[in-house]
Amino acid sequence: MATMDYVNVFAEDIEKLANFYMTVFGFEEIEEMRYPIFRAVKAGRINIGFNAMDAYDLLELAEHRDTSGIKFLLNFTCASKREVDHISQRAQDLGAVAIKQPYKTYYNWYQAVLLDPEGNCFRINRILK
Repeated sequence: MATMDYVNVFAEDIEKLANFYMTVFGFEEIEEMRYPIFRAVKAGRINIGFNAMDAYDLLELAEHRDTSGIKFLLNFTCASKREVDHISQRAQDLGAVAIKQPYKTYYNWYQAVLLDPEGNCFRINRILK
């Protein structure tokens, strides 16, 4: 059976965006994966890769380079509602934009919806019992 080990994000500034996620969530860089157009961070069970825009050409995706709009959603799980609040605020302090401040959803999650400094959407969650 195949497994997922990375989610990759195209970024204008891979260094800055990787550092944003490392600072907000306390993730660590996977230094052996550092390349001129790529950074990776350990993010629990699945790692996050940050590809420079040059990767569009490398992957023969140049015709799909239009990066307007939200095309993915990263989800981060916290141990408590308080941690959701704390991390959400830290993200905003570091340049994230809150789309929805922490709230209880109809499906019984406590979550915040934000955009990172490059406009990528992510959620910070706590599944309530």
